Amino acid sequence: MRAAWAFVLTCTMCLSAVEAASAAAPKNTRQKAAAAPVSKVAKAPAKSAKTAVARKPVAVSTRSVVRKPAVRAVAEPARSSFGQMYGLHGTADPLALKSSVAFVLDQDTNEILLSKNSQAVLPIASITKLMTALVITEAHQSLDDVLSITQDDVDTEKGSSSRLQVGTQLTRGEMLHLALMSSENRAANALGRNYPGGLATFVNAMNAKARALSMHDTRYVEPTGLSSQNQSSARDLAALVKTAYTVPLIRELSTSPEYQVSVGSRQLQYHTTNRLVKSPEWDIGLQKTGYISEAGQCLVMQARLAGRKLILVLLDSAGKYSRIGDAERIRKWLISNPVTPVGALTTPPAVVAARVAG
Repeated sequence: MRAAWAFVLTCTMCLSAVEAASAAAPKNTRQKAAAAPVSKVAKAPAKSAKTAVARKPVAVSTRSVVRKPAVRAVAEPARSSFGQMYGLHGTADPLALKSSVAFVLDQDTNEILLSKNSQAVLPIASITKLMTALVITEAHQSLDDVLSITQDDVDTEKGSSSRLQVGTQLTRGEMLHLALMSSENRAANALGRNYPGGLATFVNAMNAKARALSMHDTRYVEPTGLSSQNQSSARDLAALVKTAYTVPLIRELSTSPEYQVSVGSRQLQYHTTNRLVKSPEWDIGLQKTGYISEAGQCLVMQARLAGRKLILVLLDSAGKYSRIGDAERIRKWLISNPVTPVGALTTPPAVVAARVAG
């Protein structure tokens, strides 16, 4: 009898020890790799935390049971955009826009209809690809040349995914289509890498074109927009949109609603990143979206509204659908007030045109 009680006591002590060890085990966390550090860049944003998986109670037996610790994630605060860090979101405006930067320009007369923090220099994310497309089209390289996705095109800046696997072969025209319509990063990088002289020469050409367009607030370090060091102002981007609009191919590809490419035996279907392209209430002649955490949600467009050809620039919008909501607010305001500009809405000079060194 004493032997039996000793055996039960021993098993109970083993279970207690296992549970204590499990409770003391480190919690697993998952974090997204931060971008290359530059001054004034906030901490890397966390991926959305997964909740701990609940398990059914385990019946206690007289045999020792070793259980793995529950996987628990620790939520971390999201990385602030540069606009948030500069306090640009505190700028009020009559339209209650969610974007910290907004700019509306009459394409024909250059009349400014709306200007909110339009001189602030911020990361521009995939709006970068408009300049990528402009440099590519001006190089007059054959759109029928076949390019290959290589390891050099894989995103090491943000770790973003792509359906264009290493080894994928598409024509230059197909790469350009996917870069403009679906913001395909590997396609955009492959375009720059296959430029005469290589990627470094291509980036130099991007910056040279910016200077030629008097885009003095603009700087590029790569062709995709994944780097937060690609920066510009709303006024500069309006000049870029105005120039890109003169290229029929860029107009056509950027406003394409969907496109299919053949990759080996597979057919990959791609769609526009801007749902306003499909809206019957919009007449869009050119568009490009962008997003990285440092830039927030971005959107540039050329569109015909209230009988005028207008250029819209929205930067650092807070919320997944906020740039679309802001564009709709501007459209409705223009229809209701076709000739009444809102005027300039700016922040103190200390944060206007703030540039991040790097």
